[in-house]
Amino acid sequence: MDAGLKDARVLITGASGGIGQAAARAFSHEGARLALHCFSRPGAIEALRKDISTPCVSLPADLRDEVAVAAMFEHAIAALGRVDHLVVNAGIWNPRPVALNEMSLQQWHETIEADLTSAFLTCRAFLRHLAKIRRESASIVLVGSTAALFGEADHADYAAAKAAMTYGLTRSLKNEIIRLAPRGRVNCVCPGWTDTPMAAMYTSDDAAVRRATATMALKKIAAAEDIARAVVFLSSEALAGHVSGTVLPVAGGMEGRLLHEPAC
Repeated sequence: MDAGLKDARVLITGASGGIGQAAARAFSHEGARLALHCFSRPGAIEALRKDISTPCVSLPADLRDEVAVAAMFEHAIAALGRVDHLVVNAGIWNPRPVALNEMSLQQWHETIEADLTSAFLTCRAFLRHLAKIRRESASIVLVGSTAALFGEADHADYAAAKAAMTYGLTRSLKNEIIRLAPRGRVNCVCPGWTDTPMAAMYTSDDAAVRRATATMALKKIAAAEDIARAVVFLSSEALAGHVSGTVLPVAGGMEGRLLHEPAC
């Protein structure tokens, strides 16, 4: 089925990560032109560009800095002419478990800035762009997490940031974007455990995989491409033109996580 994204201009943040790279390849397969953001791994973007068959530009930027975000959009617009679709994928997850009563204020601030403030600044810059060009249709897809849906013990900073994106931003911006683009849509994809470099220390551990999949109907770890296809679907007006404000878990039917180890 044609997603109707040929020659669409798509900006993907966090494009050097596993889900970001998979999304870039998926959009390129649909014929979209790409602006690929990265921060700490520019080499990964250069390698990715070899797999991209459509026009693309790389955009290094610290998304916690509003000046850098504004400059990123200026560069994307200069290269592509405009931005039609935004994928908010950049973020961090600290793999070290820390209970909230032991968490430092520094860690809290770092996670909120990297995951939530960056999403705010990126969405704001995109909406300001829409206010100037006044397109009929546009889309934002935020990449949340099942941590937003169920919480995640010892990672409350990450769960809180992703919950704010998943519920607060998604469901507020779906009502704001239509003032600037009457057919504009905002949705959120919530991946569960996914085989990416960020989660590699867990997805390569058989015992950790058994624990992670213990409450999943489909007892397997997702591939990055599973998430990418959902992102493309929600970005496509042809496929999801009447879908807005939706939170889409891509987590194999996860219902929660075990709170207690089973008795031996």
